[in-house]
Amino acid sequence: MYVMHHAFRRDLAAFASSVEATPLGDTATWAALGHRWSRFFSVLHHHHTAEDTLYWPVLLTAVEARGTDDDKAEVRAMSDEHAEIDPLLQACGEGFTAVVDHPCEEHRNALAIRLAGLREVLGEHLRHEETVVLPLVQRAMTEAEMQGVEKAIGTSYPVREMPFIVGWAMEGLPTDAREAMFALAGAPYRVVYALVRPWFRRGEARAFRYGEGRGVTLA
Repeated sequence: MYVMHHAFRRDLAAFASSVEATPLGDTATWAALGHRWSRFFSVLHHHHTAEDTLYWPVLLTAVEARGTDDDKAEVRAMSDEHAEIDPLLQACGEGFTAVVDHPCEEHRNALAIRLAGLREVLGEHLRHEETVVLPLVQRAMTEAEMQGVEKAIGTSYPVREMPFIVGWAMEGLPTDAREAMFALAGAPYRVVYALVRPWFRRGEARAFRYGEGRGVTLA
């Protein structure tokens, strides 16, 4: 969960920086940014759907057995917050389409404002989840329940999406965090990452070539 959250924050910072810096005349890079946004949207939407259908129901059952009324309210708040985020994601997607179809400062500025709003709302949601709900997971759920949920979520991702997701999740992680992920996910995950990393980074360089720090990171 923390690795996914790291990637969401990293991506939104990269989008915000790139939207401000990418020349409007560089239509190829704007098209790459628009495509990259669609990948971000897909992963985040799937992540929230998996939480709402696979994670929070199990946590709610555990809290009903081993928690408090306040704990139950915190779990229910997660899906409510997801519902608030969805229209912001849609608005940003429409903003990228507007810039790609008709590049102008008005569309760029509108997109930048929408991204700033999304970063604020999603950032607060991630903070809430990390500081309240994930500690609740550790307190209320059994190891067997957690393993069952993690397995269900892991198998819910389409196989065709895994090369992107592996590269995306691991990008920019500190070495110790990356090694912890390899230990958790198993040796095949390390092999897949080694194979997809060059391909993934080429795509990142195309989309975020003007973003602050991304050219150095992805060279």
